[in-house]
Amino acid sequence: MGTLPSRFRLIVIAAVLGAGLTASLLGAPAASAQDARCAEGCVNVVGIDGIIDEIVADFIIESVRSAAADPDVVAVVLQMDSPGTAVSDTRLDEVADAIANAGVPVSVWIGAAGSEALGGAAELVLVAGSSGITPGAEIGDVGRQRLSTTQFGRLFGGDLVGALTQRSTGEDAVEAGLVDRFSPTLVEHVSELDQVDVTEEAGDDGEVLRSPVQEVRFSKLPLQTQLLHTAASPSVAYLLLIIGLGLLLFEFFTAGVGVAGVVGAGFSILGGYGVAALPHNTWALALVLLAMLGFAIDMQTGIPRLWTYISMAAFTVGSVMLFTSFRPIWIALVVGVVGMGFTVFSGMPAMIRTRFGTPTIGRDWMVGEFGAVTEDVDPEGMVEIRGAQWRARTNRATPVLAGERVRVVEIDGLVLEVEPEQGGAMDYREMRGRSRHDGDDDGED
Repeated sequence: MGTLPSRFRLIVIAAVLGAGLTASLLGAPAASAQDARCAEGCVNVVGIDGIIDEIVADFIIESVRSAAADPDVVAVVLQMDSPGTAVSDTRLDEVADAIANAGVPVSVWIGAAGSEALGGAAELVLVAGSSGITPGAEIGDVGRQRLSTTQFGRLFGGDLVGALTQRSTGEDAVEAGLVDRFSPTLVEHVSELDQVDVTEEAGDDGEVLRSPVQEVRFSKLPLQTQLLHTAASPSVAYLLLIIGLGLLLFEFFTAGVGVAGVVGAGFSILGGYGVAALPHNTWALALVLLAMLGFAIDMQTGIPRLWTYISMAAFTVGSVMLFTSFRPIWIALVVGVVGMGFTVFSGMPAMIRTRFGTPTIGRDWMVGEFGAVTEDVDPEGMVEIRGAQWRARTNRATPVLAGERVRVVEIDGLVLEVEPEQGGAMDYREMRGRSRHDGDDDGED
């Protein structure tokens, strides 16, 4: 199983963020929205969405530290929706320490409905100063405690041990002691913080509505880094990688550096980053890459052969087993495997035969092959050789009709010269050769 080396991560981030086009199109970091002063104080709400990778870990630590350095901030709320973490245990300790020992109160709200805090994300909830959960949100499924027991103690001992293997939803999570309170909305959660002053007013139905006096400011990942974070989700990373590799394979056989090559390189970089950022099986990644090499071997011939079938099997296994802790949704896997199968068995061979083939590379094996005529060869038509359609012309005066058998005698670019399997008129080259032979015999006499 592999994860993203910090040096590689920095190289990728620098390459993507340093691109001039990216810099011109993307906006300023979200932190700039919090430069304004708050007369009554501020509550910073930090959106944590998706797997907690290195990018999100940096974002949490920096958000908490910047809030602690701002005298106007009275509390920080992490709005959590995460299926788990993809960072090392040591790195998770750093994130938890930043939350637990911040110079400003930090609370976690698992919301809105349908949100989750699983695995390492659930551990971060328990080390926060306070926590809340909305209806329909889940917490638990930790597996094992990754945070240091020396520093944070046993978080899931006693009544909380069930959270290691189970999930609790809404009010059940409160009763289990996994979160402090049931907060249907973010406004209610913020209003219930000890550091927040509230105003109350009666609603139309007589219910008392509470709202915070302090200004609530929202922040999320800057667009510059959101791209990389999105690429580090399993389904996106998988699809980016295989689409990128497929486009590079296409570009290789077009013998040029065009749009497919540029887009393929970009997709491959982002997909490679995403795979490296997630826990993955290195051997499965190697299978996917070797499958591309196998596809390329048969693509030179324009016909799927043994290497294509072997590579397709390797590609399927590699795709299914690529990720460990987090897996792509089944739709992404189906799209990837079926799409690659269609490409290598039908799309690419047809394209190579009709547009991007070369006269000589890898087709000598076809000389002597037998096939069937699918469109009368008179003098040109179509034949099927090993399940693939080829344009053909007869090298004899006799037409070859659809359904008859032919033999390949020569290859001229993308056109096969064929002759009937049996019978047919004598080839003009054979006639010329026989004439010369007869002439030689006469001369000897």
